[in-house]
Amino acid sequence: MCRAHAAVRSLLRELLDAATDVAVADMEAGLENFSRGTPRHSDTVISVVEPYYRSLETGARVVELARELGVPRVHVVANKIRDEGDREAVAAFCQARGLELFASVPHDTAVLEADRSQAALLDWAPESPAVTAMTALALRLLAPATATA
Repeated sequence: MCRAHAAVRSLLRELLDAATDVAVADMEAGLENFSRGTPRHSDTVISVVEPYYRSLETGARVVELARELGVPRVHVVANKIRDEGDREAVAAFCQARGLELFASVPHDTAVLEADRSQAALLDWAPESPAVTAMTALALRLLAPATATA
């Protein structure tokens, strides 16, 4: 397993050598990638959290480890937000720990329907609330650094 992490770390470093390159790496949930330094050469880490205590605690630890690795931009994104209470709970958790809640993605049954149909969500329901929120998130991430500060 150590070789796989070293390979991913090396691949990310190579992909991100040029300032104009964009590479998205969807890492497995948890902290192992950070303890091995896999995202060390990333310029942005997104800690995706759900409105549950264990998820929030793990997400906060991801932010801490990413900062320790020197990742310049570290963001928290709330996922599967069912209502304003969920959003407020995540926001309060982030505020109490000095974290910025960068964006929220709503709970969306179209995600489950697309998965059951073995289809990409973007193809299955391109106007769904989750796709709309993720599109806005992507545009915000790709905006010049001054726009995301």
